[in-house]
Amino acid sequence: MSRLSRRSFAASVAAAAMARPALGQGAYPTRPVTMVIPFAAGGPTDTVGRLIAQAMSADLGQPVVVENVGGAGGTLGAQRVANARPDGYSILLHHIGMATIPTLYRRLSYDAINGFETLGLVTEVPMTLVARRNIEATNLQELVALIRQRGEALNYANAGIGAASHLCGLLLMKAVDTRMTTVPYRGTGPAMNDLVAGTVDLMCDQTTNTTEQIRAGTIRGFAVTTPERVSALPDMPTAAQGGLPGFEVSVWHGLYAPRGTPAPITERLNRALVAALQDATIARRFADLGTAPVPVARATPQLHRDFWQADIAKWRPLIQAAGQFAD
Repeated sequence: MSRLSRRSFAASVAAAAMARPALGQGAYPTRPVTMVIPFAAGGPTDTVGRLIAQAMSADLGQPVVVENVGGAGGTLGAQRVANARPDGYSILLHHIGMATIPTLYRRLSYDAINGFETLGLVTEVPMTLVARRNIEATNLQELVALIRQRGEALNYANAGIGAASHLCGLLLMKAVDTRMTTVPYRGTGPAMNDLVAGTVDLMCDQTTNTTEQIRAGTIRGFAVTTPERVSALPDMPTAAQGGLPGFEVSVWHGLYAPRGTPAPITERLNRALVAALQDATIARRFADLGTAPVPVARATPQLHRDFWQADIAKWRPLIQAAGQFAD
């Protein structure tokens, strides 16, 4: 072999050796993925996120590590992901707040609508209308009559402006055409503690947070805010069955990546999400919490985006009419 040929051969070998690790590094994922949950640990969204993260880890072959970045109504965590590198290693698990943030927050340091790629819906958690256990009503019709009679003498607790419990309260007061005194808290936990203690009268929260309390009798449940009853609370009527049609709201959760994340990566994340939604353990754990994974047919990025945009349009006029903004 000539000297020139030997040099060409050596160069080819070196190039191939360099290409092999590069090709391996291109496979996604090659390291842990961070799932940002924009609320405190232990809350209902955190519970959903940790279950999904564990199941997605099994499919991806890499850990999906939950990072709680709470504060500012979920905008701090959303901002973290919107501004992250679009490489698939930072994703966001958020709830219905993604549909209300664009209206509630008039000044944000990120694009609340165009800053994300949708990866798929996860679950729609029913809400429950609950009260202190010794409230002067035994069914929804009596409760509505009590609200209309006492009005602002009744205290309605929520987890802060923009929280699901706040939005549900807005719908409730619109449905009964009566205002109550709103008592905002720094999260669902302290609000529920005061409801159990009887310090406040009413609250609306996710089944993931109320089912155990209702079963234990520490609070009184009046209705679920979905068209059908939930299996975890079979004796609780829907709002429509209880005499309050049109009072419907659920807390949906979805998965997001930063805008500009390459399609092969978003497709891989969606496949992992779909695998998680079909996991028998997820179905069982979700059922214990009064919810269920969304049907796989609804877990596409496009249907997620369509649903999200429709919900933004639904909540915008209600929030604007209430005149309650978070900034």
